Amino acid sequence: MADETKQDIEITAYLKTFCGWSEGVRSVFRKYDLEWEEKDIIKNPAFRWEMEQKSGQPLSPCVVVNGTMLADVSGEEVEEWMIANNVLTRSEAAPDAPIDSSCTDAQHAAMDRGEIPEGLGGAKPNVRFIES
Repeated sequence: MADETKQDIEITAYLKTFCGWSEGVRSVFRKYDLEWEEKDIIKNPAFRWEMEQKSGQPLSPCVVVNGTMLADVSGEEVEEWMIANNVLTRSEAAPDAPIDSSCTDAQHAAMDRGEIPEGLGGAKPNVRFIES
């Protein structure tokens, strides 16, 4: 790690329950074994409002890293920002989900059927969900 230890990194992520972009952000956090606080903007509309107030815009994902808002970002952009700002040292490990894409047509079809899409909603060992 560059300048900070993992314990010094404070992350709040405004994500959607099932979303390729949101899963890409989660994948970056898992890749680096980071802890994060997740605010699901679908399950709790108050979090969407909070995100919009803090970011000044309505698009997600939005991630706050040590007080800096990264608005409407992909997992790839979050990773690059953290490396460029000496929050992390680049890892060559592969992410466990795409970090630069939306949901696939098959994932959207699964959501339309009320199913959890394959590749989304996986294990989140270091996440603390905020429900209200």
